[in-house]
Amino acid sequence: MDQKYNFEEPFNEYPYTDLLSIYAHSFADNFSLPALTDYITGKTMSYGDMARRIARLHLFFEASGLCEGDKVALFGKNTPNWVITFMAVVSYGAVIVPVLHDFNAADAQNIIAHSDALMLFVSDGLFQGLDFDKMPQLRAVISLDSRTVIAEREPLRECNKRHPASHKSIVTGLTRQFRKSYPNGFSPADIKYKHFDQSQTAVLNYTSGTTGFSKGVMLSLDNLRGNVVFGIRSNLHYQGSRALSFLPLAHAYGCAFDMLVPLAVGSHVTLLGKTPTPMLLLKALRQVRPSLIICVPLILEKLYRKIVVPQITKKPIRWVLAVPYLEKAVYSIIRSKLVDAFGGAFEEVIVGGAALNSEVEEFLYRIKFPFTVGYGMTECAPLISYSPWRRFKRTSAGRCLKNIMEVKILQDNTLSSASEHRQGEIMVRGLNVTKGYYKNPEATAALLDEDGWLHTGDMGWVGDDNRTIYIRGRYKTMILSANGQNIYPEEIEAKLSNMPYVSECLVVERDGRLVAICHPDNDEVTRDNLTDSQLIEAMEANRKSLNKIVASYEQVSAIEILPEEFEKTPKRSIRRFLYK
Repeated sequence: MDQKYNFEEPFNEYPYTDLLSIYAHSFADNFSLPALTDYITGKTMSYGDMARRIARLHLFFEASGLCEGDKVALFGKNTPNWVITFMAVVSYGAVIVPVLHDFNAADAQNIIAHSDALMLFVSDGLFQGLDFDKMPQLRAVISLDSRTVIAEREPLRECNKRHPASHKSIVTGLTRQFRKSYPNGFSPADIKYKHFDQSQTAVLNYTSGTTGFSKGVMLSLDNLRGNVVFGIRSNLHYQGSRALSFLPLAHAYGCAFDMLVPLAVGSHVTLLGKTPTPMLLLKALRQVRPSLIICVPLILEKLYRKIVVPQITKKPIRWVLAVPYLEKAVYSIIRSKLVDAFGGAFEEVIVGGAALNSEVEEFLYRIKFPFTVGYGMTECAPLISYSPWRRFKRTSAGRCLKNIMEVKILQDNTLSSASEHRQGEIMVRGLNVTKGYYKNPEATAALLDEDGWLHTGDMGWVGDDNRTIYIRGRYKTMILSANGQNIYPEEIEAKLSNMPYVSECLVVERDGRLVAICHPDNDEVTRDNLTDSQLIEAMEANRKSLNKIVASYEQVSAIEILPEEFEKTPKRSIRRFLYK
């Protein structure tokens, strides 16, 4: 791998000053290389094929009267057509509104209507659940599956003194228009994207928050550029590398590091297009053999329990691990099996989106598994901090991005420089920070102060290097005990989730007492043939064991069993506000 760039140096040289020029260069330079593969169908298209389809969409947008700054909604699972639509809208100068495919129909409709989207690209199956009449601003709906117009109203308003025909007629004549526009065929020299003000909005990304309902985050070309250039310079992806996209691309995390960064350097992206169950994901990882793995804690934790736990709980293995000189050999074998399960060709696993379970993190660190934990949020498109796995400090969330972002701690209404002794709300500022929430000045004012500092809502501290971030928990979930102690339920949950028969859990306050809500591990319950009463007894035993290892003010008074899974966001974080 050619480590050409130093990600800790400023980037102000061409083409890094212009986001779209990065993609014009990449698509032209990698014209014949594979760009996108649909895992379900096995079909692959090159960078040239992708650029050609983007150019066709540009002709469609122009003929339809779409103008710069207009909104285009995108609602579907990860597919090559999803990627092409996203890139076509952004490179045209319009604003893409990606809607998470896990949103229910009512929420999706509200987002599409709130965003003022004039066009909607949608999977056929998802459109069937929508009510076209409740999205009156839409002028046309285009199928992501067939690229046909499946619903339309009167044409878009006049743009550039042109009044378009119907969208269906435009699609019918698009091949003829493409040949007319490119009479000598489409070549790398034809890949040219207009320069836009880098501060203008490119993406309107609606959050899938754990503590409230969706807000439209306005992400500029600059916000995306900060993430992309950092990814390029840190060599997260490189020409010819392989990526497996299984996180939703409509979420900022997957969008940036499973799509935008790989396509900026000539990587080959395989789009899973299905829910990443452990069995399916392990199969896909073996087949694709990605060079870098982007995942959320829940996925890594499930694979840990599936692959590692059965190994280390065997009696012979437990005996060996108790012998100091033999444990290293066992750890080496386990690490090798885990690496092979992830495809065997990756440089590191980057975990983001939520806190990683402390037991899992400690074990992976002990066996020297190549993983690191990053930190970000949709409002930063999303990256705030990251460290390569060899420089990663355990229990941290990486280092704040040098020359891109800066971090301070807010305590008693005072911003302070880094210190472990100054715990408070984490505040960040820099290139990646959003302009605010769409049509929501009140929420924007609560998010950003007058000096551009963003309230993350996360509590923690920063190390003595002024850059390494440590997170305790969310400000909104913090509980104040009767004696004035701050309780971070996430820390208690991490301990409880490692106990028998617990799949996932939440700790909430009720009538001044802490109560744990647990969804049981049904596989373990079935394996041990537990009755309902026996499961209740097991959870009570867990409660007593938990209270022995937490502080007195963190004691849990009861455990409630939740038969069904917790309702989650598309990035698999629990929607906490539903379980108070």
